[in-house]
Amino acid sequence: MKGQRGFTLVELIIVIAVIAILLGIALPRMRGMIDEGNTAKAAAELRALQAAVESYYIHNSKTYPADGSSTWQSALTASTTKPKLIGSALTDPFSTSSTQYQYDKSANGLYYVIWSVGVDNTADVTSVSDAGAVTGGPDDDIYVSNGTSGTGGF
Repeated sequence: MKGQRGFTLVELIIVIAVIAILLGIALPRMRGMIDEGNTAKAAAELRALQAAVESYYIHNSKTYPADGSSTWQSALTASTTKPKLIGSALTDPFSTSSTQYQYDKSANGLYYVIWSVGVDNTADVTSVSDAGAVTGGPDDDIYVSNGTSGTGGF
């Protein structure tokens, strides 16, 4: 008599349990790697935006782009801007609605801050003061500024 081939129900349950345990270990680590990748992407794009804003300042009578608009990058991408500073508006990788990076200029027009909302998707940076200090609780936000730097600044 030939032996039966195949798996028993117990063996299948054990295999499924082992796979579930491995997935339980791997998925949180994968999320952490995605967040690290988005942080690196945001930092690089913020540096590029900072260079574009500084170039805009040099080529536009020593003024920074206007703030308070969700489309503030349009000044950097406009075909009328010479030289054209960036090809298209950059979006925050942590934003769930694909919004642009946040931008604010001090009331005296001397300082600016550009920031990403970070992993928690909440803007903790609020503005930059006339002395160049970034205001708000930077928490996990990633930002660049021509003022004073602090946690999260690059």
